[in-house]
Amino acid sequence: MGVLSPNENKTDEKAIRFELANSKNLLLIFTRNPELGKCKTRLAATVGKNVALDIYKFLLQHTANITKSIYATKQVFYSEEIWEKDTWDTSTYSKKIQKGTDLGERMFNAFNDGFNSGFEHIIVIGSDMYDLSTEDIENAFIHLNTNDYVIGPAIDGGYYLLGMKTPNSKLFKNKEWGTNTVLKSTLNDLKNTKTHILEAKNDVDVYEDIKDIEAFKPFIKNV
Repeated sequence: MGVLSPNENKTDEKAIRFELANSKNLLLIFTRNPELGKCKTRLAATVGKNVALDIYKFLLQHTANITKSIYATKQVFYSEEIWEKDTWDTSTYSKKIQKGTDLGERMFNAFNDGFNSGFEHIIVIGSDMYDLSTEDIENAFIHLNTNDYVIGPAIDGGYYLLGMKTPNSKLFKNKEWGTNTVLKSTLNDLKNTKTHILEAKNDVDVYEDIKDIEAFKPFIKNV
């Protein structure tokens, strides 16, 4: 990788924005309805259900903040039911229900619907990644210009982002969702493809994931 001068970097940023604005990009955001006792249950085992819910709402808002300006159509997929008035402003996000018997089937159906609607580059993310930034997602879309797939490994053995140009049902079958085998199994499916692997990041599942992060200190001060 070469080193860019400040002026070169500015030009590059403009090119990236122009490219994103004129491509058929779709961002899928998978989320759970933020209800007491139904989200961040492993975290709740340490911090309690109320604090876990507050943290999840904080993460939802963070996800909205980092995605609202991205040059892509944005769809939020709810786990249970669509909430009309919540974090996700309908002027920015369209709202849908996840459909399928497990996470893999639900993600594949969302991807497949997107491709059938004419989108060319589709990325899915969750809604509990404090480490994720706007730039990370924009860069993932850019990598899809020269790669067939892009994947963001999670430190716990899953992944926090997956992008592709054509539907591939194999990536969503025979996975033990929620375990540390998902990333390895998915990368095995992606052998012999042109895949860009992003930087590994930490998602938020248990207390140890947040205990040393300043942004979460107000939530866990009494733990």
